Formats: sequence, structure tokens, C-alpha cells
Amino acid sequence: MSNRNSQANKSAARERLRAERERQAKKDKTRRQVVVGVSIVAVLAIAAGVSYGVMQLNKPDHWDDVADAKNVTVPKNTSGKDGTTVVVGKSTAKKTLELYEDSRCPICATFEQTVGETVHKDIDAGKYKVKYVGATFIDNSDSGEGSKNALSALGAALDVSPEAFLDYKYALYSAKYHPSETEDKFKDDSYLLKVADTVDALKGNSGFEKSVKDGKFDTWAMKMSAAFDKSGVQGTPTLKMDGKTLTGSDNKNAPMSVADFNTSITAALKG
Repeated sequence: MSNRNSQANKSAARERLRAERERQAKKDKTRRQVVVGVSIVAVLAIAAGVSYGVMQLNKPDHWDDVADAKNVTVPKNTSGKDGTTVVVGKSTAKKTLELYEDSRCPICATFEQTVGETVHKDIDAGKYKVKYVGATFIDNSDSGEGSKNALSALGAALDVSPEAFLDYKYALYSAKYHPSETEDKFKDDSYLLKVADTVDALKGNSGFEKSVKDGKFDTWAMKMSAAFDKSGVQGTPTLKMDGKTLTGSDNKNAPMSVADFNTSITAALKG
């Protein structure tokens, strides 16, 4: 083989290597551009997702919306600003027992299951009237809706009659239907209506059912909740008469037995 042919072959080989390196360099550049492009899209997608999530978190939900509503549909048998004064009992009763409760409150359920019937009998006998103030603060602990939804349903019962209201409240707190504090069953209209079927005045009552399903008294419930927040009461159940808090034998908490309640209410009625 001549020196010329050898040099030509080497030159050709070098040219092929150079061309191959250029092609590989172009491939690597293209690959990098694709990776960067995909990464940018992914980052933008994540950013968009985060932005959407933040928007959703900051977006007022239904209860926020109705809480800010100016027009309030109030149940019958109410009075005062936004219909948040709910007084049940004979007009001839001279004194009023203020009762502060949250529908999801387990201690309220215990109170109603032990003392509730006594309160109802006293109301019927005209010993005193009851002013009910509904709270929804338990919903704040787990982003729930049950306290608010049950309060709205109680408004629908009150719209039927004061007696239906008391009977329905008693049923919601019953051992059979009151859920544990960690179960937000009252957020479901179907469950509230199931409980309502145990109350004669509400069973098969299409008007009541429509009010619950439509959330007719949702805004009223939030106004009532705001009234509780402004009351200064720190927990439920709380009982007051003539501005004084009624307590049991421990002189701290609400009376949780019939004996303690009777002792406390008798003293309050005399005071």
C-alpha cells in the first residue's frame, strides 16, 4: 500500500469520526432541550396545581358565602335581629332559661339524654321558657359541616312548630342517633331526614324535607352561630338564668343529672 493511499484512508477515517461526533453532539443537544422542556412543563404544571390548590383553599365555601349573605330567610317562631332569638314555652312563664348547645357536642347529648325530658316537662308546665342559642364551633376542629347543617335543619323544624323543634332537637341528641364527635354524620341531609322521621310532626312533611335539602335556613344558622360567638359563652352545654350560669354539684359545669338540675333550677327560679 502506498503512502498516499494510507494518508487518504486516515484522512477519510478522521472525517467520519468528526461527522459522527457532530451528529452525536446534535443528539445530545436535542435530548437536553427535550429534558429541559419537559422539566419546565412539569414545573409549570406543578406551579399551576399549587396555584389552583391555593385558590381552592382561599375560595369561600358554601357556608362562608351564606354567612356573609345580607338577606336572611328566618324560620317562623323566631324574633330579634335575623331571627336569632328563639324562645320556646308559655308566654305566662316569668323566667327564661338560656340554653347554649352545639348539635355535635357529646356532652350536650349526655345532658339531653339525662335531663332533656325534665326540661321539656318544665316547659310544658310553664315553670320557665327556654331561649335556645345554637353553636357550630365543633365544625372548626375538623373542617366539618354537621353542626351548621343540623342547626339549619333545626331551623326547618322550628318553621314547622316550636314543639317540632324541641322534639327534633331531642331526637338528634338521642343515644340512637347522636354520632361520636369524630363522626360528622350531621353533614348529610339524608341522615338528618332519617332522624326527622322519628318525629311525628316532621315525618313525611314535604315542606320540612324541602327546606333541609334546599338549605333554606343555612344563612339563618350562620347568623345564629355568630350570635353564640358574640355571647361570650365558652363551651356547651351552658345554662343561664337571669345572667347567672347554672352548675351542678361541682359548682363548675352544667348540671348533668336530674337531681343536680332540679336543685340548680329551683334556686335560679327563686333568685
